[in-house]
Amino acid sequence: MRGKAALLGIALMVLCAAVIGSVTAQLPQESKDKLIHVSGTGKVTTTPDEAVVVFAVETENADVKAAQQQNAERMDAVVNALKKAGIPEKDIRTAGYNIIPVTETDSRGLTTSKVKYYRVVNSLEVTMNDVNRAGEIVDLAVANGANKVNRFAFTLSDAKQQEFRSQALTAAVAQARGDADAVAAAIGKTILDVKEVNVGGSYVPMAYDTRYSGMEKVAGSAVATPLEVGEIDVTATVSISYIIS
Repeated sequence: MRGKAALLGIALMVLCAAVIGSVTAQLPQESKDKLIHVSGTGKVTTTPDEAVVVFAVETENADVKAAQQQNAERMDAVVNALKKAGIPEKDIRTAGYNIIPVTETDSRGLTTSKVKYYRVVNSLEVTMNDVNRAGEIVDLAVANGANKVNRFAFTLSDAKQQEFRSQALTAAVAQARGDADAVAAAIGKTILDVKEVNVGGSYVPMAYDTRYSGMEKVAGSAVATPLEVGEIDVTATVSISYIIS
């Protein structure tokens, strides 16, 4: 029995040693490379090729079904007008639909549980590929029943975002390499290779506050809504570690 116990103990010791050895062998070794860490930012300025606007139709009625019906009729008119103006169906989508009970207040100004009327809000997001028609489309929607513009922005299509982001990344890498070359030369070193690259970036669309929020434009107005496209920046950042000697 003692012999068997001794053999078992030896076997366990060998197994533990093997496990510990395998773990130790997997520990990473510290890099002996001499490095320069630099970052770069690239920016490309271009003209937006897409406009996005979110319209809303709001109706109110003491009868919730009546408020819904009125809202549906007005929104149908808006959608039909947009389609007739050449906006593809795929570029028109419902962005939200809410029924909000508005309650009465008592003599002390406190809210009661009694519903005064119902407010129905139907939001519609429209994407325009012709940015020069943005003002025209806003006027058209308002003239046909939209009484609120929740959001408006000039932006870039997905294809243009990728195209200009690639250009911005190229510029960011060039800036990083230029800084690395300058530092290496200043300390009497030479860049041998790239150790690591981390890519970041940001993209901010040019947004506009709407002048029609919460109000209707006077129907039949002869003055078109002026919306200037302007320019937009696409930026990208990189962080690069260079090996030097």
